[in-house]
Amino acid sequence: MLRAMSTAASGMRAQQTRIDTIANNLANANTAGFKASRVEFQDLLYEDVLPAGGTRADGSVEPVRMEVGHGVRLAASTRSLGEGTVEQTGNPTDFAIEGDGFFQIRMPDGSIAYSRDGSFKVDADRNLVTSAGYRLEPAMTIPQDAVEVSLARDGTVSVLLAGQNDTPQAIGQLELARFANPAGMRQEGGNLMRSSANSGPPLLGQPGTVGYGETTQGFLERSNVQVVVELVDMITAQRAYELNSKAIQVADEMLSTVNGIRR
Repeated sequence: MLRAMSTAASGMRAQQTRIDTIANNLANANTAGFKASRVEFQDLLYEDVLPAGGTRADGSVEPVRMEVGHGVRLAASTRSLGEGTVEQTGNPTDFAIEGDGFFQIRMPDGSIAYSRDGSFKVDADRNLVTSAGYRLEPAMTIPQDAVEVSLARDGTVSVLLAGQNDTPQAIGQLELARFANPAGMRQEGGNLMRSSANSGPPLLGQPGTVGYGETTQGFLERSNVQVVVELVDMITAQRAYELNSKAIQVADEMLSTVNGIRR
């Protein structure tokens, strides 16, 4: 019975982690560029109650083994990297990536972070920056007398200057980063991710080339969270949690029965 209690308790802990992950997904259902996470579990060690090949009292041999497991443990938390819905915003500094790749973001310490959130702004120095003020990399500076900003599918950023409305001038070229294992990237918060030993080093390329998505202006990629799926997963996690708690209750009642035996 004590084994049943610890086994069921591991199941309750596992479902609690699953609910925590689902709650985070639902909380970010409207976060631009957010990728939903999923938890994966593995069973724990098994105890041999009756090994296979054992000889019975009558000389016959056990054909199968009897094993009892000790519960479940958290194995991994993986992200679904499927594209979210692309929504038109009409904002000229909103960029979306149609396909693979990440925007590069220059952090205050000089390092590079990566994001699918293309909701850029123009700061006081006329640089394209994130909502937190971090600069897009390579840096893009919008001239003071620019009257229009345009982004080509190949990542070329151009502007129309006052008095030169028929002659757009290129001011920069976006570079996208991709990874051998993007699921291995480390979440940083603030719609940012970092490369890691699991993701491999960034591979840089121009939008629209082989392996890299194209860039679109005036659109944003929304979260890829599917609310209906998350709600169904939440219900099944809740039921699994209840069943594990019921197993603990039954084990406790059995122990109580044994404890109440009198001569």
